Amino acid sequence: MNYKNNLKEITTSKTRFLMKRKLNKKGIILIMSLALIILLVLITIVVYFIKIKAVSKENIKVEFRVEQGDTYNSIANELKEKDLIRSPLAYKIYIKTHTKGTLKKGTYELNKNMNVKTLIETLSSDDYKEDHITITFKEGINMRNIAEIIEANTNYTQEDVFNLLKDEQYIDSLIKNYWFLTDDIKNEQIYYPLEGYLFPNTYEFNKNATIQDIFKVLLDQMDIELSKYKEQITNSEFTIHELLTLASIVELEAGTSHERNGVASVFYNRINDNWTLGSDVTTYYAVAKPFTQDLLASEIAQCNAYNTRGTCFTGLPVGPISNPSSESIEGVMNPTKTNYYYFVADKNGNTYFTTTASEHQKIIEKLKKEGLWYNYE
Repeated sequence: MNYKNNLKEITTSKTRFLMKRKLNKKGIILIMSLALIILLVLITIVVYFIKIKAVSKENIKVEFRVEQGDTYNSIANELKEKDLIRSPLAYKIYIKTHTKGTLKKGTYELNKNMNVKTLIETLSSDDYKEDHITITFKEGINMRNIAEIIEANTNYTQEDVFNLLKDEQYIDSLIKNYWFLTDDIKNEQIYYPLEGYLFPNTYEFNKNATIQDIFKVLLDQMDIELSKYKEQITNSEFTIHELLTLASIVELEAGTSHERNGVASVFYNRINDNWTLGSDVTTYYAVAKPFTQDLLASEIAQCNAYNTRGTCFTGLPVGPISNPSSESIEGVMNPTKTNYYYFVADKNGNTYFTTTASEHQKIIEKLKKEGLWYNYE
């Protein structure tokens, strides 16, 4: 009996010993695992802080371009390629865990001795180079005005603009690329082939933009404007060249008028009844004279492909005389139906339509007497 009890106690003690040993072993493993995790975390933290340090201690400047639409995340790989950061991952972790300003478009002068913190502070500052220019092309200006504007805002001269317009290969390439440009613009009597096709607006260009780059932006916008009426243009009895020619005249003749659809209807009535358009602005364009000067009788009577005041031809001139606005294009595409053959606008933009020349003259005299006569500036 004692033997059995002793054996039982020995067995129990052994079991307890083995269980304790197992527990101790598990505890050691757990402690070692925790220690390893802590060690790995510490190593990761150390590596992270090393990775967000500057790539170099030397003063090495690097030009870096931020484009429209770029984000801090999207530029990570390029920063690495330019050797401005050590690790895209560490960089992304930093921008995820730190407050940062707005990333602004522009060209920045960064340095390889910048750590990630300084680099991001620079990219969110106003310390960037202006690498773009803003140019405004007003409604109704002609190619001569456009050449002046390009000369005033770029390193190109007016002569450079005119020489490009004489480049037949260039013009042919544009006709190939834009559905609304046709061989009509190559007529030898046209002063400038792209007259009327460069949509007026305010645009932003790269400061190194070429004249071709500038023209492309204006032509692309004209494509957008005309595409609204593509079906109408296809079904019209007039060609796209004729429609833009008329829109260019409406742009200048309407002046401050808010009734461009009505103004267009007057010209359509004259064209349909085989009248001359009788438009002063075509004569001004033909003789390259500013509106501030009066036309001479000889200039009004002069025969050329633009002058619609003379009696040499009826209908539309050979091409556009200005670059029309969307309002003038819309007016030509959707004219009001009238029986008017004359119109005049006062300086407040009110338009007066009449059927006969005598009625028209009475309106002009009345406006002058009341101080409402519109003078070109």
